[in-house]
Amino acid sequence: MTTAKTTPPADESAPSASGPRWAMVGAGAALIGTCYGLARFAYGLFAPDFQAEFAIGSTLSGVIGAGSYVGYCVAIVASLLITPRYGPRRVAVLAGLTAPLGIATVAVAPSAPVLAAGIVVAGSSTGIASPPMAAAVARWVRQSSRDRAQTIVNAGTGLGVLISGPTALVLLADWRWAWGTFAVIAALVTGWVAWAIPAPSGPNRPEVQPGEPGSGRGMRLVPGTAMLVIASFVMGLGSIAVWTFGRELVDRQAEGNTTISAAVWIALGASGVLGAFGGDLIRRVGLPVAWAVLMVAMGAATALFTLGSAAMLLVLLAAAVFGASYIGLTGCALIWSTRLYPDRTSLGVGLSFFTLAAGQAAGAPVVGALIGAANPTGVFCAWAALSVAGAALRPRRVLPADADRIPGARTPKPPRSPAPR
Repeated sequence: MTTAKTTPPADESAPSASGPRWAMVGAGAALIGTCYGLARFAYGLFAPDFQAEFAIGSTLSGVIGAGSYVGYCVAIVASLLITPRYGPRRVAVLAGLTAPLGIATVAVAPSAPVLAAGIVVAGSSTGIASPPMAAAVARWVRQSSRDRAQTIVNAGTGLGVLISGPTALVLLADWRWAWGTFAVIAALVTGWVAWAIPAPSGPNRPEVQPGEPGSGRGMRLVPGTAMLVIASFVMGLGSIAVWTFGRELVDRQAEGNTTISAAVWIALGASGVLGAFGGDLIRRVGLPVAWAVLMVAMGAATALFTLGSAAMLLVLLAAAVFGASYIGLTGCALIWSTRLYPDRTSLGVGLSFFTLAAGQAAGAPVVGALIGAANPTGVFCAWAALSVAGAALRPRRVLPADADRIPGARTPKPPRSPAPR
C-alpha cells in the first residue's frame, strides 16, 4: 500500500546543534562563498583584465562568462542525481575539489581557450555544491532552525565576493596572483568541509531513499514547480548584466579608475552577507512578498549602475542594494524549493538553481553583444525593467510556512504517517 511520506526530522545521531552541526553550516557558507563568490562571480570583476590580456571584446567576454553558467547547469543535474546516492559529504567535497582545479587553470591560462576551459570547470563547482549543502542542512539541522541555516549557507556567496574585491585591489597589477590566492583558499575550505559535514551513520547505509532522485520515483514534479522554474529563470536573466558587465560599466564611468570598481565589488559582497537574514525576512512578511520586494530592489539597483558618471556614490549604493537583494532572492528560491520538495531537497534546489543559471547563461552573451553594439546604459535599463517585471512571478501555491500570511488561506493538513509494518 502506498503511503504519504513525511518530512524526515533532523538526524539526532548528528553532532549537537550548538557544536559541530553549526560548524557544518559555517563550512557550508565557506564552500558556497568559494564556489560562487570566487570561482564563478569573480569573472565579472576581472573581465576587463581578461579582455586586455587576451585581446577579446565584450561579445566574446560574454560568451566565456556564459560558459561558467553552462558548466553550472550540467553539474547541478549530475549533483542532484548523485547526492542521494553518495551522500551530502562526498558530493560537497567533490565541489570543493573542482573549484581550485578550475581557479588554478584560470590563474595559469596562456590563452583565451584555456581561460574559457578554466571558467567552465570553476563554474561547475557551484552546480555541484548547492544540492549537497541543502540536503545536509535539511538532514542535520532541526526544523526550527532550518530556514535560517539554509539562508546562512546561501549568503556565503556575499562573503566570497567580499573577499574577491580587496584581493583584486591588493593584487591589481597581476590578476594571476589573485586567482592563485583564490585557489589556495578553495583548497583550505575543502578540508574544512570534509571535516565538518558528518558521514552517514552506520555501515553500508543506503543513501537512495524512496522518492529521491535515483529511486525510480524521485523525479515526479509537484504542483507549483512551473512557477518556481519560471521565476528562477527570470531572476537569473535579470541579474546577469551586473554580474558579468558591472565592473566594465563602472570602469567606463570612472575613466579607468580601478580602485573605484574594486570598491563597488566590495560593497556588493559586504551587503550580500545580509542575505543571511533572508530566512527572518521570509518569516516576517511571507515568501511571496519577500520575492516581489527583492526583485524590484534588484531591478532598481541595476538601473542605478548607469548613473556613475553623475555620482559614484550612487553606484556604491546600487552595488550594496544589488548584493543584498540578489543573495536574498537566491535564499528565497532556496526556501521556496525546499518547501515544495521537503523530502526531496536536492531535487527542488537543483531545479530552481539550474533554471536560475540557465537564465544567466542565456543572458550573458546577449548582454555582451548588445553592449558591444549599443549604449550600455540602455542595456542595463532594459535588464532592470526585466527584473521589476519578474516581481509578478511569485508563489501561487500556499506553502505551509506562509499560510498565515495570506488572508483566507488554509494550512494544508499534514500527511499521514506511514502505516506500521
